[in-house]
Amino acid sequence: MKTCHYRIAILVGVVLLTPVRQGGALAERVSADNAPADASALLVSAQHQFGLGNYLVAIAALRSVVLENPLSAEAFYWLGRCYYEIRDFDNAIAHAEKSVALQPQNSVYQDFLGRAYGGKADREKSFFTARKVKKQFEQAVRLDPSNIPARRDLQEFCMEAPWIVGGNSEEARAQVDAIAQIDPLQGHLARAAFDVESLKRLDLAEKEYIEVLEAKPSTSDPYFEVASFFQSENKPREMKSAVEAAALVNPNDPRLAFYRAVGIILVGTDLGRAEEYLKSYLASTPDRSDWPPHAAAREWLGCLYEAQGKRAEAAEQYRASLQLDPGRKSAQARLEKLEKPSK
Repeated sequence: MKTCHYRIAILVGVVLLTPVRQGGALAERVSADNAPADASALLVSAQHQFGLGNYLVAIAALRSVVLENPLSAEAFYWLGRCYYEIRDFDNAIAHAEKSVALQPQNSVYQDFLGRAYGGKADREKSFFTARKVKKQFEQAVRLDPSNIPARRDLQEFCMEAPWIVGGNSEEARAQVDAIAQIDPLQGHLARAAFDVESLKRLDLAEKEYIEVLEAKPSTSDPYFEVASFFQSENKPREMKSAVEAAALVNPNDPRLAFYRAVGIILVGTDLGRAEEYLKSYLASTPDRSDWPPHAAAREWLGCLYEAQGKRAEAAEQYRASLQLDPGRKSAQARLEKLEKPSK
C-alpha cells in the first residue's frame, strides 16, 4: 500500500520505511553550497543524470565536485542518494554522514541518513543499525518540525519497528497529529497509514483516503498513495478513480502507466493493453526508490502472462523480478507455485 519500497527485516519484526518518496521535494529543500562555478555546473548535471536514473554517471560527476570542493555538503548528499539507488548502502551511509558532518543543522540531510541506515539494516538484519534509523529521523524532525517527509518516516518506523529498536504506536500517533496540524491533506494520508498498520482498521483508512480524493491535491503523489491502498484491497474501480484523478493533475506522469496496468490486471480484461503499459513503464522510466520498482512491474507482467496461460513467460518475469529484488517474497511464492509439479 505504501509508496515506500524498502523494508528492514529485523529478526523478530519488519520495519517499513518510506525512502525518498518525495525525491523532487527533497531536492528543493536543500540549499546550495558556495561551490566554484565549474563545480556548481557539475552538480547540476549530476542531479539531472540522477533524475534520468543514470546513477553511475551522476556518481562520476559528483566525485569530481568533491575533489574540487571537499566541503560541499550538497555534493556528498547527492552522492549518498546515488549510492542508495544502486543499493550500495555502505557508500550511501559514508557520504550521507559526510553531508551531515558538514551541515549538521540540515534536516533533509539528517532524514536521508536515516534512510541510508535503514537500507543497511534491511540487508544485514541488524538491530544495531536499525536503532540509528529512529535517532536520525528524530533529529531531522527536531531540526525542522515542518519537515513532513521526516515526520512520515518517523511515524512509519514507530508503527512497524519492533519495540526493541524503538517501535512505539503512541509515538506514531503523535506524528500523525503533528502532521495534520501542519498540512491537513498530509494528515489524512498519515492517519490512513496509521489506521492500516497500527489499528488494522481498513474501513477507517478508506475514509481518510476518500477525504484525500475529495481535497483534490495539486500533485500526483497523494493520488498514487491512495491508488496503492485500493490496489492492496483489490478494489480496481476505486483504484482507477484515484489514478485518473492523478492523470488530470499531470497527464505525463510516467507512473500512470504502471498503475493503469495494475488496475486492468485486477479486473482481468484488456490484458494486452496492460502489457503495453507495463512494457512502456519498464522501458521509459528509471528504477528509483520513490516510484513503483521495476521488480514490481516485472511481477505484475508475470501475473498477466499467468492469467493468459503463458506459464513459461510468467516464470521468466518472476525470475526477472527476483533478480532485481531477491527479497521479493510475493514473486518468489508465485514462481514456486508455478514451478510446482502437477499431481
